[in-house]
Amino acid sequence: MVTEAAPAPSLAYHVEPFTDAERRVLERFFTNTDLPVFGIVNLPEVVKGALFARYSRSPKSVRRLFLDEFYDQPEIGIDEIASRIAADEASVRLQRAEDLYERVFNQYGDDSVAQLGGAHLACEQASNILTKILEWGRLAAYLEQSTRYMLYDAKLGGRYRYHIPSELVGGPLEGEYTATMDSLFATYSSLMERMLAYYETLHPRGDGDSKFVWRSTIRAKACDDLRGLLPASTISNVGIFATGQAFEMMLLRMRAHPLAEARMYADLMLTELRKIIPAFLRRVDVADRGVAWSDYLRRVAAGMGDAAVSVAEPPEPRAEVTLVEWDADAELKIAAASLYAYSDLPDDRLLELVRAMPADERARLLRAYVGQRSNRRHKPGRAMERSGYRFDILCDYGIFRDLQRHRMLTLEWQRLSPAHGYVIPEAVADIDGAGVWTDAMDRTAELHAAIARHHGADVAQYVVPFAYKIRFFFQLSAREAFHLLELRTSPGGHPDYRRVCQEMHRLIRDQAGHRLVADAMRFVDYESYDLARIESERRSAAKRAALGIADPD
Repeated sequence: MVTEAAPAPSLAYHVEPFTDAERRVLERFFTNTDLPVFGIVNLPEVVKGALFARYSRSPKSVRRLFLDEFYDQPEIGIDEIASRIAADEASVRLQRAEDLYERVFNQYGDDSVAQLGGAHLACEQASNILTKILEWGRLAAYLEQSTRYMLYDAKLGGRYRYHIPSELVGGPLEGEYTATMDSLFATYSSLMERMLAYYETLHPRGDGDSKFVWRSTIRAKACDDLRGLLPASTISNVGIFATGQAFEMMLLRMRAHPLAEARMYADLMLTELRKIIPAFLRRVDVADRGVAWSDYLRRVAAGMGDAAVSVAEPPEPRAEVTLVEWDADAELKIAAASLYAYSDLPDDRLLELVRAMPADERARLLRAYVGQRSNRRHKPGRAMERSGYRFDILCDYGIFRDLQRHRMLTLEWQRLSPAHGYVIPEAVADIDGAGVWTDAMDRTAELHAAIARHHGADVAQYVVPFAYKIRFFFQLSAREAFHLLELRTSPGGHPDYRRVCQEMHRLIRDQAGHRLVADAMRFVDYESYDLARIESERRSAAKRAALGIADPD
């Protein structure tokens, strides 16, 4: 039995214009041409992946990118693919797959079948609150539009790129909300011109760099500094590839979420996914299955909200990064675990033998297990998962957005609010922008308080700019620490999250005392770089040159 859902509030979004000819092309490859959520079909997997990869650095929608940069490229061969698409054949194939799934599931009850079929889905015009909800699950691939590679001064459909929560529409705070959001984006726009001029003067173009490479690097630097003005309501595009099972879990969580935006996107996603992998999503809105599961999640959240009241107190000042938990015997346990696959002995006996070893012998054992790493992609094996660390982090929301992408660790965050203060980049002060920055932060804090009183703390998050701090924790194994800390301290990274990860590494080495583990992370970079992206942009330019592709002026 499928339950009747309560009427959802309407979702306001920009409908992208396409010509009739463009629409006929798009209908072959996308599950709709007029909604912000849609699936990608009838294309080779490599083309879908390339589309999403291009997506992250472009202000365009994925359908517009497809038309402008993919469809008319002979080497891709999409036109030939299109000529062989027959709707009736696709329908027959889908029905056969449905019938097979029904037989397997009903006969064997094997949920794992839903792990073997997947779909590419685009979720466009999603707020930065929603993007984090979408990206909660571990077992999926996400690619999100970057605030580093596009400017947010251009409007979409006559309005700056922000979401208006349906909870506020028609209410007394809607006008103040839109005025405040418009003011934030206008301030961002006015400071951007000054910031670009500042960095162009500070870092003049090098003789060996094209205008494109230089301008791209300067723009990324300016965007890094000014993204703190962008509110959490800022809309973004997210490309998702996931299995049927991963999508099912995502939708169950979203349908239980307190924000209307999350519930509305869940409905849109379910509709589009049922055009691609319908059999895997039949339980989502069945009363005694998915609906009951979502109700359970909703009740737990409500109960924990009530329980948290009893421990409410003003937070004490804390360092940006705090190591709150580690294992004093971590290096002993990792050394013992490194032997496990090469031995016939049980785990506890290996630990006894390693504990009895002289310290220098244990060190040699660990160094042998780590091996000669010639680059950061050469990672030690699963013995490094034998022990781990728990960090409590308090940093600005912009940094959190970047670090939150690491889903193979355990991560949870608190609501975004003005409670922990905000940051002002040094360059903003250098261009005499600290005053308007502070005014913007103060104005949003006042609006946050008003919305929280009338609509609750969840809805109030939308108005909080990226410059405000958020608290979250990371719990990760030593093996995942290799990946996170070496990647996020690389020269091209944002200086703020580089600082956070450098401190995590220092605490592993000095506070936990795990010097053998920390020293094995030889690609953690503590250097400072004025133009972090310049080398990356130069490498990209060299690759384009090797392919005969000239940089635009």
